Order: sequence, then structure tokens, then C-alpha cells
Amino acid sequence: MPVRRPREGALPKRGRAVVVTGASGGVGRAAARAFAARGDRVALLARGREGLAAAADEVQRAGGEALVVTVDMADAKAVEDAAQKVVDAFGHIDVWVNNAFAGIFAPFTEITPDEFRRVTEVTYLGYVFGTRAALRHMLPRDRGTIVQVGSALAYRGVPLQSAYCGAKHAIQGFNESLRCELLRDGSRVRTTMVQMPALNTPQFDWVLSRMPGRARPVAPVYQPEVAARAIVHAAGHARRREYWVGGATVATLMANAVVPGFLDRYLARTGFDAQRDEGEREGPANLWTPADGAHGRDFGAHGRFDEESHAGSSQEWASRNRGRVGWVVAIGAGTLAARALKRRLAGPASR
Repeated sequence: MPVRRPREGALPKRGRAVVVTGASGGVGRAAARAFAARGDRVALLARGREGLAAAADEVQRAGGEALVVTVDMADAKAVEDAAQKVVDAFGHIDVWVNNAFAGIFAPFTEITPDEFRRVTEVTYLGYVFGTRAALRHMLPRDRGTIVQVGSALAYRGVPLQSAYCGAKHAIQGFNESLRCELLRDGSRVRTTMVQMPALNTPQFDWVLSRMPGRARPVAPVYQPEVAARAIVHAAGHARRREYWVGGATVATLMANAVVPGFLDRYLARTGFDAQRDEGEREGPANLWTPADGAHGRDFGAHGRFDEESHAGSSQEWASRNRGRVGWVVAIGAGTLAARALKRRLAGPASR
């Protein structure tokens, strides 16, 4: 009798074993809560101990099981060891979410080689190392999903973020290459990428910045829970190669595909001021050491932009519900066609 495999996206009785990197704050923190609300077991990977402890408490209160693993994602051996700790605790890994990153807000000429290397190692190689560690445990089981948390900046570079944009572009190319290899092998391990808009996370208060004033996201800004919903959905529907979150992401990527030169000039004029806020950043940056340890506090998932941030996105909902949207469009088109035909048929009789 053949073994019946669970359909993609189905929730096992005990919940999935999920790994979230960069789980101590921001999008990772919100995603960990969202997975926990489904009853998943969530391994929280990051450097910051205060943030990890608070995230673990939130996961448990949301109904999940938490495992804290302190790790620097730029250390390949440490990432492999972290993955093994998850397997030792949970038995296997169903979902691995690569989300941890580092950044610098400064003109390229003001970023030192060591700083640029550090951003690349955390943001790009951290995804590579995380993916490798996940595959080491997923491929033998021929099951699992890897979600790469991306950005509109994976396609469209902006001023003042050359290191981060370069890393996100690299992740995009890496993920496409890996996806092709998995498809060629007929593997049931899936990989997908979720391209995010500007988000209200604490990163703008701890990022290394050499701009006057404080760093800020380019409006419109969305709450991290919007990103978390997209990540959880992608984890259960990973046959789709990519998700775009937020109308601003769609507009940016479409414009970049059609008029990239215009965007170059537009961002040259507006990109500096759009990423600059009033006031001065307090405390040390998190490039080399965790911000929560340096500040002695937990930052949570949200940044300081709650008042202007959108808690929902109609585009993100439509992206997660393409089937429903398709039916609505088809029914609407059919209704309009039927009305038009009815008018045409009724026309001669009424004259």
C-alpha cells in the first residue's frame, strides 16, 4: 500500500518544525509569532540574547513551542551546529526562513572594506549558510521549504544602501540558481522568495548610519505583521517561485523593469532625503554586536513608525489569494459579458 504524503501546506498534528533567523526583532520576531499562532514549533536564531528571550516568551504565549539558539549567521560552522541543535530538539526541520541581515546607511565611498564585507557576510552569506544547513537535513527526507526573505531592493538598488542592495541582489541570483537545481533533481524540497516593501522595524534605530539625522524607511511603510503573513503563506505554498508584498513593491519592480534609467535619476534626486529623519540615533549600531545587548533592552518587532504604517495590504492579500481573485475577476467579466449580450439581443426587439 503506497505511503500517503501530506499535501503541500498541510499542518502536521504537532505543528511544523520551523527555523527563523534574525528572530530577535523586526520581521523575524513577527514571523516567529505568526508561525507559533499556527501551533508550530519555532527555533529562534539570532545574536541578541534579550531579544531572543522575549521572542521565545511570545512564541509560547501564542501557542507554539520555542527553541532559542544564539548564533552569528556569518559563521558557517556555527550555523551548521545551530541546525543540528534544532534537529536534536525537534527531530527534523520542515521550514527554514532566512531573514537575518545587517546594513549600513552611507554613501559607498564612506563605507570601509571591513564594513562592506560584514554586511555581505551576514546578509548574503548568512542566507547561503542557512540554506546549506537546511538542505543538509531536508534533502535526505526529500521534504522541506526554504523561504528567502527578500526585498524590492533585490531588484532595484537605492542610494545609501549599496552593501545591503548588493547582498539582496546576490540572494536573488543564488536562490534562482538553487531553485533550478532542485527542479532538475526532481526534489520535493522547495525554495521561494518573498520580496518586501519598506517595513516599520527597529533596524532604523540600530543600523550603522553616517547620514545627518536618523535613518528611516521610504514611504509607504508597512507593519512587520504584513511581512509575517506573507512569509507564513509562502512557507505553505512554496511551489510559487516568488511573492511580492505591498503595492509599493509591485510599482517599484514594474517601473524598474520598464524605465530603470528614469528610476536612477528619480532616486538620485529623492532617495537621500526620503531615507533621512529628524533627530540623532542613540547608542551603538548593531553591525558588530547585537543592539539589544548594547542597549540593555529588547526592541521587539516594531520600530518608531507605527503612526504612519499600514497594518494591511490589499495587494498582499490578493497575492495570497490568487485563486479567489481569479474567480472574482472571471465572475465579474462573465457578468459584464452576459449583460452586454442581453442588451444586444434586446436591442432589435425594442426598436
